Amino acid sequence: MTRKMDNTTRYERLRERYMNGDIDRRGFLGLIGAAGLAYGVQTPFAKFAHAQSVSQVRFDGWGGVVSEAFREHAFDPYTAKTGIEVVDGTFGGGDEYLSRVKASQEGEYNIAHLSGVFDYARYHSLGLSTVLNEDNIPNLQYVIPKLVDVFRGVSDGKLSCVPYDYGTTGLAYNRKHISDEEAKEKGAGLLIDAAYKGKIAGWSDWRTRIWYAALQTGQNPNAIEDMDAVWDAVRQHRDLSLKYWGSGAELMSLLAEEEVYVTEGWSGRIYALQEQGHDIGYIDPPNGMGWQECLFVIKGSPMEACEELLNFMLAPETSIAVAEGQNYPPALDPQKVDLGAKIPTLPAFDPTGKLSGLTFADPAYWNGNEQEWSKTFGRVQKGY
Repeated sequence: MTRKMDNTTRYERLRERYMNGDIDRRGFLGLIGAAGLAYGVQTPFAKFAHAQSVSQVRFDGWGGVVSEAFREHAFDPYTAKTGIEVVDGTFGGGDEYLSRVKASQEGEYNIAHLSGVFDYARYHSLGLSTVLNEDNIPNLQYVIPKLVDVFRGVSDGKLSCVPYDYGTTGLAYNRKHISDEEAKEKGAGLLIDAAYKGKIAGWSDWRTRIWYAALQTGQNPNAIEDMDAVWDAVRQHRDLSLKYWGSGAELMSLLAEEEVYVTEGWSGRIYALQEQGHDIGYIDPPNGMGWQECLFVIKGSPMEACEELLNFMLAPETSIAVAEGQNYPPALDPQKVDLGAKIPTLPAFDPTGKLSGLTFADPAYWNGNEQEWSKTFGRVQKGY
């Protein structure tokens, strides 16, 4: 008992020296670690020391301007503050990345910038989720409640992620060839307009192809009644298209080089093209695809270090800087946080924070049909 009390007193003295600046962070952690090993006990600072001993956290995202924004405004400042390196990788699609995670060793992948609640539900159902200690993420209080609650509904009230941004996959078109009036009149039908054969493109993502085919056939994407009509529209788009694109960088290149005149596109990437001076229009057709992205912590990750990074990234100054860099509205509630001048001008931004104007995919519906629909689209993509 005396040894335990002496040990606790020693930690208190070490902490006081550290807080007073008498020893640096590295020395403080080293002394704590040495003392813990010597006494063989769980100390008040053992968890803290373990978390801070993590040398790196891996983050995987969508690449391009998004990764650049994260690196400049979040990762580098976080590393400067904590000494923990953020190693970032990229992926072109959610299915591809999930395959990598499933084939990896536990702990190899840590945080992923996932798209949509259906991705969150897939990871959770596969046993890849974690339980965040929300006390370690106080900046979660600034997030739009609707964006948080939908994740809680999937994972029994707990969270394995924090919402980070939202946007839409709408229609992008070259104004030299397609007017705003024509785009609004034809809506999703622009993507199957024979007048633009060879100048049409689309994302090689089965969900997006089916969603837009549902719109083109006058159906609710979350309650499709005639799948034969949908597959006919998917084939029609395929036959009129120059190609399917597989990344945001390729999307931007196709439009910037005027290889195509119309495609569906991610709102932030289209805004980036407009900022660069390209005359690209953008609209969200009725029932267009709204989505939200989250920062998901994968099973086996160093939780305390990941929670610290998530809290750092949700800090208003960091989140706003990243949003301005990647051109997607942040998950921060505009009723709680002043988001500055640029963010209210971004496509899909909702000043109310209620997001009632966006149509989101029903995760149970889309995940329930994933096996059949993704397999069928794979055949259609190959020409069947």
